[in-house]
Amino acid sequence: MRIAIVGAGSIGLAVAWRAAQAGAEVVVHDPEPGSGASRVAAGMIAPVTEAHYGEEALGPFMAESADAWPDFARELEAASDLEIGFRDLPTLLVGVEDGDRAEIDRQLELYRYSARNVEALTARAARKVEPLLSHRVRGGVLAPEDRAVDPRAVHAALLVAAERAGVATVAERVEDLATLDADQVVIAAGCGSARFAGAAGSRTGTCDEDALAGSARWTLPVRPVRGAVLRLRAVGDQPTPRTTVRGYVKGHSVYIVTRQSGEVVVGATSDERGFDRLTGTAGAVHDLLRWSIELVPEIVEYHLEEVSVGFRPGTPDNLPLIGRLDERTVAATGHYRNGIALIPATARSVAALLAGEGAGPPKAFDPLRFSENGDRSVGRIEGMAQRPGTPFAGAPESIVPAGSDSPDPRSVSGPSDPGDKRPNGNPEEGDS
Repeated sequence: MRIAIVGAGSIGLAVAWRAAQAGAEVVVHDPEPGSGASRVAAGMIAPVTEAHYGEEALGPFMAESADAWPDFARELEAASDLEIGFRDLPTLLVGVEDGDRAEIDRQLELYRYSARNVEALTARAARKVEPLLSHRVRGGVLAPEDRAVDPRAVHAALLVAAERAGVATVAERVEDLATLDADQVVIAAGCGSARFAGAAGSRTGTCDEDALAGSARWTLPVRPVRGAVLRLRAVGDQPTPRTTVRGYVKGHSVYIVTRQSGEVVVGATSDERGFDRLTGTAGAVHDLLRWSIELVPEIVEYHLEEVSVGFRPGTPDNLPLIGRLDERTVAATGHYRNGIALIPATARSVAALLAGEGAGPPKAFDPLRFSENGDRSVGRIEGMAQRPGTPFAGAPESIVPAGSDSPDPRSVSGPSDPGDKRPNGNPEEGDS
């Protein structure tokens, strides 16, 4: 079988690697492999602290993927001879004011339905787990089964592993799926997936009105959700957090992820301004530094190495689009905050779908659910009964943890910006 994959982010490469291992002939198309979420993501694998009200359908898939990560990491490192920075790094969620603590208590009700190990902590107990926490912290929640990985290292390893498995990479932008010489096509193009549309059963994958007449249309409603991420580094013998610290600071969300190398990732803002990477960036940097220092004062002494702005591929219900669009086309996109965390499960399910094996992705992720004749309810199922005092409307945007995955990152003042002559860079290729 010949398979073409549009998008060489970590999702696309992982699918390619698994498909090639199964004996398929695979070609990945992307003008800039690795320019997506894989470069800017924080790399949290957080089936507990990335759970949100209204997204309960994601829980089992997140848990499956999180449980698969240790073996996936070992296999990927062996296949590539590269380390990917996988760490059993627990997450500590804390707050600094009464309102922040109230939000944590509300989230704890959801976390307890995840069937994962969670523990409510007093302020003193939280500081015992993470000594670098500010004395202003008023307690929190420990999620010892959350983990972390270095997304840039993961992507580099996937490139090598896929190539060694026989995957070919073509540095080109795909405009029309019909031009791809393949039996099956996988769309893993992040925010740019929205430009591909077609009709169920058609081979063209175009939006031509005549071609679509009388047939069920499919669309991919993936939108860019912008986020800024900071990369800092401890200098000399400066201490760094020994956990992943997530917190609320006066209603604002921030996370702090430490790499074994001494790099400390702080993120992430969340707003919707299309593919605008520059407007308001100074304010975003100021806010992230202020909020993170409120939680871990030691951060004020770190060196600021990089500011990246990227785009999470969001969907109307915040659930990914994974599954068959027509007899030739499969979607693997729209992972929003969870692209890195969902790599193993997405790669397994899509590779199985391409091979005609297994149960396939969960119904809630059906990419046809937003199409003209699709079932628009499947992405909005409630995975648990609503409890008193825990509304499913979700927290306001300002306090919803912004997550770790932001396709099309580029350093705000980095070397890639001056030479980028395209109006919006290349947001459509890369991770989902």
